[in-house]
Amino acid sequence: MSKETEVPLFDTFEENIEYLRKEMRIEDNFDLIHHKLVYGERKFGLFFVDAFAKDEVMVHIMRHLSFLNKEDLEDDPVTVLVQKLIPHLEVETSEDLEEVISQTLAGQAAFIIEGCEEAILVDIREYPGRSPEEPDIERVVRGPRDGFVETLVFNTGLMRRRLRDRSLVMEFMQIGRRSKTDISIAYIDSVADPELIKRVKEKLEAIKIDGLTMAEKTVEEFMFKKNLLPYPLVRYTERPDTAATHVLEGHVLIFVDGSPSVMICPTTYWHHLQHAEEYRQEPVIGVFLRWVRFIAVWSSIFLLPLWFLYATVPEIVPDVVDYIGPDDTGAVPLIAQFLIAEVGLEILRMAAIHTPNALATALGLVAAILIGEVAIEVGLFTHEVILYIALAALSSYATPSYEMSISNRIIRILLLVATSLFGVAGFVGGTALFIISLASLKTMNTPYLWPFIPFNGKAFVDILFRTPMPMKNTRPSVLNTLDQTRQ
Repeated sequence: MSKETEVPLFDTFEENIEYLRKEMRIEDNFDLIHHKLVYGERKFGLFFVDAFAKDEVMVHIMRHLSFLNKEDLEDDPVTVLVQKLIPHLEVETSEDLEEVISQTLAGQAAFIIEGCEEAILVDIREYPGRSPEEPDIERVVRGPRDGFVETLVFNTGLMRRRLRDRSLVMEFMQIGRRSKTDISIAYIDSVADPELIKRVKEKLEAIKIDGLTMAEKTVEEFMFKKNLLPYPLVRYTERPDTAATHVLEGHVLIFVDGSPSVMICPTTYWHHLQHAEEYRQEPVIGVFLRWVRFIAVWSSIFLLPLWFLYATVPEIVPDVVDYIGPDDTGAVPLIAQFLIAEVGLEILRMAAIHTPNALATALGLVAAILIGEVAIEVGLFTHEVILYIALAALSSYATPSYEMSISNRIIRILLLVATSLFGVAGFVGGTALFIISLASLKTMNTPYLWPFIPFNGKAFVDILFRTPMPMKNTRPSVLNTLDQTRQ
């Protein structure tokens, strides 16, 4: 069981070794290593995790220690070892055996020296990991191809590469009584709102749990109170350039070790609709891409309920679009067709995720034949239902934020049900309730629909139109940054 109290090193070398062997269960774990060593006629105990140890560093250190003489360790062994004889960049000491255990399990090597009241910790870890690759869901035509990985120190390094500002702060903490998961908070302390930084820290420090099983998602659920509306209150990104842009605006980032996704907070609804591709093209092209994306996102919510309303209440259909609506709805009610198709699409999405790549093409062919042609032939679906379901699905996939696209899908289904039950009143009332619910949301005291509600004209124009970078000379006012100017 994990311990939280400090345990100072004992008076004798044997007691310290016995305590560490017992608490780390050396006899029961094949991957926790304890070496009995003798250098300079003193006993050394070396503890480390086999999977994390970098062999070259260990061999290099032990080669240097092998040249020790007795007189080298007579006065102050720990100081001599740390400052002169252990050739490594990250070396520290500790008088707490519990800290020694925590750091050893985190990947460091611990040296216990006979006759010394301090242990030496050497950072020799080399976590198993992959090289930075472009994220699948945030691809761009032009731009960098690197992305965050599952190792915390690599991710913070990708940020440092882009922001060489001395005021960029990467604060470290651990969360999880048993997992002791490493977390880093990143912000520019000369830009970010101190109250925002304080609020983020307090929320993180208030997390009491044995382990972060789902990494950053567990952190989000502890930090943000959820309501019935499924919309994401933080934005996730796997792109270092996107993360750096938000830090410069005054946002705070949260890195969680073991996850390639970085949390950006606070965010608004509009943050989830922006994509790096808009800023990799000319401003006019960026505006075009942004508006196409807006149309796609809103189509994924309102297209199906609106078409269903026109199909079931034909008297409200304008003359210019009087062709809307099926001539024959078939034996299955329209609402049932839509709900079956929505469930079928979700099943297809899940199947695609779990299908091996070699079978993905075959799955697509089977789905196209069964859900498309055969379903129409047997009378389960009409052609129009297949068309509009396909358009809504494509619009969902055009949404930059995966969490936002799933939330939009849920709202679309709820609007469909409301429209089928109450007709025009259901569609209008459901839409109004949807907008009011979004307007009432706040994430860390930031209105979710800002700058639309409350209205800020200059900021709203910047949302609608991709402003050229030379003209973006101020930071978002809603973040209350210390430095509002960017140029």
